[in-house]
Amino acid sequence: MTFTLKNKVLTLIVFLLLFIFDNSFAESLEFPNGNWTQKNPNEVNISEEKVNTLFDLSFADSATQAVVLIKDGYLIGERYAEEFDASSFGTSWSMAKSFYAALIGISIDRDEIGSLDDKVGLYLDYFNDERSEVTIRDLLDMTSGLEYPENEHENMFFLQNQLEYAQQIGMEKEPGTLFEYNNVNSMLLGDILQKATGKRADELLVERIFSKIGINDFTLWRDGAGNVLTYCCIDMSARDYSKFGLLFSRNGNWDGEEIISKDYVDETFTQVWGPTPQWWTDSERGYSLHWWISKNDEEGSIFNASGKYGQYIFVDRKNDIIFTRITKYHPTSGSVQNWGLFNRYNKIKDVDRLINLLRFYIDVGLLDLSKDVETPITLDEGYSKEFYQNYGEIIDLIANLSRD
Repeated sequence: MTFTLKNKVLTLIVFLLLFIFDNSFAESLEFPNGNWTQKNPNEVNISEEKVNTLFDLSFADSATQAVVLIKDGYLIGERYAEEFDASSFGTSWSMAKSFYAALIGISIDRDEIGSLDDKVGLYLDYFNDERSEVTIRDLLDMTSGLEYPENEHENMFFLQNQLEYAQQIGMEKEPGTLFEYNNVNSMLLGDILQKATGKRADELLVERIFSKIGINDFTLWRDGAGNVLTYCCIDMSARDYSKFGLLFSRNGNWDGEEIISKDYVDETFTQVWGPTPQWWTDSERGYSLHWWISKNDEEGSIFNASGKYGQYIFVDRKNDIIFTRITKYHPTSGSVQNWGLFNRYNKIKDVDRLINLLRFYIDVGLLDLSKDVETPITLDEGYSKEFYQNYGEIIDLIANLSRD
């Protein structure tokens, strides 16, 4: 009897000590309280030479607007192109997919969505047709099997009502069998979140993530019909993009508050597809739940949120490192797309041709970004070249930061 009681007391003491240790460790982690606390790289056991090498290679591409490096919650380095600074906005392009996918995880945590394996038709009545077997996981892993005419869905960006377009895309392949990077998959997430929570995805992003992690200055773009662009287009500074990266590096926890469950973050950072098709580099990449995998082997694991023209938030969760890189961008006014006279060209089926035409009109003075058009747009100066060519080396440099 005494022995049993003694064991119980010892067990309780051990439990309390572990609890105290875990909480004291959690409290010791650094989080930005508004602004980032800065440290020299050497203070967190990283060589300044390694940081400079990474930054120099990033700026070998003249399209680079900003790079920010975070280690253990501290800002240990940043660099900006001429005429840009720490407050300058970038535009996310498809990095936004990772942001809105996080809301799916939060809704699962809150029992608003049953699981990743729920059929989309449970939330969207119009999916109870030939698309009835498609799951939320299929959308997030880019394996929905929805029709995929190459590059045509990128033209959705120029439409007045992009959700209406996405709702009408039919089936082409068996769900879960083939990776195809399809913006339609991501555009449907906003509709699922609306049905599951009763709120727009941009409202949820502010309420459930941004307000919690100190992101206060941003633009969340919607199409001309008011639909949230859940596949692209979040404007903010490189410092603030890095806060989102830190949230995932810290397993969804922010200064003691669980924003996203660790289970969901763990599943996100588990490689599903890889290597995926490459358009611009020989470096192998994988994919999982709207995140890309840059490296996942015995030497390290680096995941990233990735956007068109070279926008990146790289996360090395094991070493608590975030490296953000964005390209040159000049925001237009507003947060709702308005193409003005350029609407007449939205039937062109080649998005690169459309963007080049738009750039030409701006260059020759036929369009004024500050007056005639309201949309995120990356001009020639922000179009990456060398960064793509050096992608593999850049990943190795990030992975090498914490090595002796």
